Amino acid sequence: MPDELAPSRKLDRAALDRVLARAAELQSSSIEGGEGSLTEAEIVELGKEAGMSPDHLRQAIAEERTRSAAPDDTGFAASFIGRATVRATRVVPGTPTELLAAIDTWMQQQECLKIKRRVAERIVWEPRNDLVGNLQRGLRLGGGEYALSKAAEVSATATRVDASRTLVALDAGMASYRGSLSMTTGIVGGVGAGATVVGAVIGVFLPVAVIPMVIAGPIALMASRRAQAKAVDRGQLALEQLLDHLERGDHRKPGGLLAAVSAAANLLQGRR
Repeated sequence: MPDELAPSRKLDRAALDRVLARAAELQSSSIEGGEGSLTEAEIVELGKEAGMSPDHLRQAIAEERTRSAAPDDTGFAASFIGRATVRATRVVPGTPTELLAAIDTWMQQQECLKIKRRVAERIVWEPRNDLVGNLQRGLRLGGGEYALSKAAEVSATATRVDASRTLVALDAGMASYRGSLSMTTGIVGGVGAGATVVGAVIGVFLPVAVIPMVIAGPIALMASRRAQAKAVDRGQLALEQLLDHLERGDHRKPGGLLAAVSAAANLLQGRR
C-alpha cells in the first residue's frame, strides 16, 4: 500500500519529538468542542497508542503543571548582578498532603520561615521577622545554616504522579536580596564618582582624581555578584538536600525529617 510506512524506516530522537508533538496537535484539533486542548486522560491514551509509558506520561504532565509556578528571572538585574531564582524538582514517594506537611515542618523549624499562603497543593513561606526569628538566624540557634534566609519567598508545589509518587517543585526567590546588593553597588559607585568630582574641583592631578570613580564601582559590582552567587548556590543546595531527605523517606522515620537533618549535622561536626 502506498500510504503504509516502511517497517525498516527509523527516526532519530529529535524527529520523534517533532512527530509526536505534531501528532498531538493534529489529534487536539480533531476533538469536537475541545478548542484545541486535551484532557490529561486523553494525553495518556494518546501516548499509550504511540507506545509510550503511562508512568512517563503522567510524570511529564505533572512537570508541565508545576512549570507554570516557576518564577521568571530575566532582565537587566539578572545579567548585572546574577540570577535570583532557585528551583529544584524531583519525583519522590508519598502523597502531596504527606510531603507538604513534612516540607512545612522543615521550612519552619530548620529554615526559620513562616507560612505566607497556602492554596490547594502549594505552600508559600516567608522569613520570620520577629525577635525570636532574628535571634535564631543571627546566632544560628539549633545549628541550622538558614540558607534560605535571603529569600523573600520560598514555595513548594506538590503534584501527584500516581498513587504512590508525587512531583515536588521547590522555588526560592532572592530578588529582594539582589536589589539590596544593586543599591549598595550604586551607592559605592556614586561615592567614587563624587570623590573624583571633588578631587577635580580642588585641583588634584586628574589621573589621580579619577581613581576612585574607576575603581570603586567595579569592585563593588564584583563583590555584589560574588555575594549573590553564594546566596543562590547555598539556596540551591538547601533545596536539593531537602529533596534528598524526602526521597529517602526520612520524614517517616522516628523523629521525623528534622531528626534526620540534626543527626546528619552532628555527624559532620564530629568529623571536623
